[in-house]
Amino acid sequence: MPHRVAVLALDGLLPFELGIPHRIFGRSLEPAPGNKGAKLYEVVTCSIRPPGPVRTDSDYAILVEHGPEALATADTVVIPASYELGPVFEEGRLTEELAAALALVRPGTRMVSICTGSYVLAAAGYLDGRPATTHWSSADHFQRLFPQVRVDPDVLFIDDGDVLTSAGVAAGIDLCLHLVRRDHGAAVANEIARRTVVPPHRDGGQAQYIHRPVPEPQFATTTTARAWALGRLDRPIQLRDMARQESMSVRTFTRRFREEVGASPGQWLTQQRVERARHLLETSDLSIDQVARDAGFGTATSLRQHLQAALGVPPTVYRRTFRASADTP
Repeated sequence: MPHRVAVLALDGLLPFELGIPHRIFGRSLEPAPGNKGAKLYEVVTCSIRPPGPVRTDSDYAILVEHGPEALATADTVVIPASYELGPVFEEGRLTEELAAALALVRPGTRMVSICTGSYVLAAAGYLDGRPATTHWSSADHFQRLFPQVRVDPDVLFIDDGDVLTSAGVAAGIDLCLHLVRRDHGAAVANEIARRTVVPPHRDGGQAQYIHRPVPEPQFATTTTARAWALGRLDRPIQLRDMARQESMSVRTFTRRFREEVGASPGQWLTQQRVERARHLLETSDLSIDQVARDAGFGTATSLRQHLQAALGVPPTVYRRTFRASADTP
């Protein structure tokens, strides 16, 4: 059976964020020729009231066809942001209606928030003593309201196992792609990213864009250097060589790269090499040594260290996990 995702629509919700789980999870398919594989997730939208209209922060409402009983059947519950959280936002407590709805969630269900949906998780006690994030503009208020939560305002999302939180808006896309990658591997997540026309991977620890002025329009970008680097990940890549592709000094290139990508060139290269290694481990029978060379890590030891740091597992365990998943009917 597909993994069931229930998206909780609260009054004052942001339509963009409500649509993220449907776009990412709803389009995730088992790998098959022509993208004709079976759906990996079933996504339903529910309200804390019986089926009916739910207000948005825009000039229209949405008609939700499921009531809170859908939460009792969910494997994952996603709570997008809302601008009408009332006592949840003001006092850190759930309304009786919201508390009754969340009481239907089964123990062990994966709980996920997008942006200030984290307030609901915190008020319900899911974040007590745990790391969490939210939109940077609400982080100070969130920490004062919920001192028992370990708030990190500088990251895109935090994966704490069965409870995950993300920063604002587009970080919800990153978190949902991360979950698909965690559940079904890089190949499935990358295909969804391509179809959604978004970057396939932004690491959760990447900084939110805080107090950074929008750069003035520039003719010179780092796009050419990134494309050049992606075409030769299996070979040594020096920072000066990347800067040379854009005819920039190393200092200017590094500053411009961080403005455009949100990470240093070195961090970005490591992320791309980890993604290449994951893809090869999932889809090929290459030896670990060959995967390490093709991904640009050089040795199996280096690959093992980087994969362990990024995913918490060595290459052999990662390959075995996703091969077993792919072979399961």
